[in-house]
Amino acid sequence: MSDARGSPDADMNRYRDYLLMLARVQLDPRLQGKLGASDLVQETLLEAYRDAERFRGVSEAERVAWLRQILARNLANAARDLRRHKRDVDRERPLDDPWAESSQQLEAWLSDGALAPPEQAERGERLMRLASALARLPEDRRTVIELRHLQGWSLDAIAGHLGRSSAAVASLLHRGLMQLRDLLAEED
Repeated sequence: MSDARGSPDADMNRYRDYLLMLARVQLDPRLQGKLGASDLVQETLLEAYRDAERFRGVSEAERVAWLRQILARNLANAARDLRRHKRDVDRERPLDDPWAESSQQLEAWLSDGALAPPEQAERGERLMRLASALARLPEDRRTVIELRHLQGWSLDAIAGHLGRSSAAVASLLHRGLMQLRDLLAEED
């Protein structure tokens, strides 16, 4: 992970799961029927591939920040397009710029405390592994984990949103976290 500049044809697909996780976290579930997270990620990766020669960073962290900026811009543009079509997206969810906050939540979730400088290089890889493992979970378990741990929803709020009981959501969360732990252990 020393030099992230690479060639213009650098493989952007390795960031797909991470960007998809961020897009799902940033899209209010009520908007996901109108804005597809996978479509936004695909557009982001296409733009990144097209503009790879313009990337001036040298580290993996700078590449990830660059991709997050592209994704944030694509989300803002899509939301603007929805407003243009007379849908009041602002009433459903204010679109601030919470991208860095989401990454910090993910990093805090993975972190055992303050990381020493040599360990900071591993943080990006851990985030990519988490995103990959989350992508392999069944959708209901992944959704519950993302809403609870990445968006901070209460079990009752998740239950109301999914139309399930709080006990069912708690069970999904428990099974999802156990499966996630197993998937992450497989990759070690």
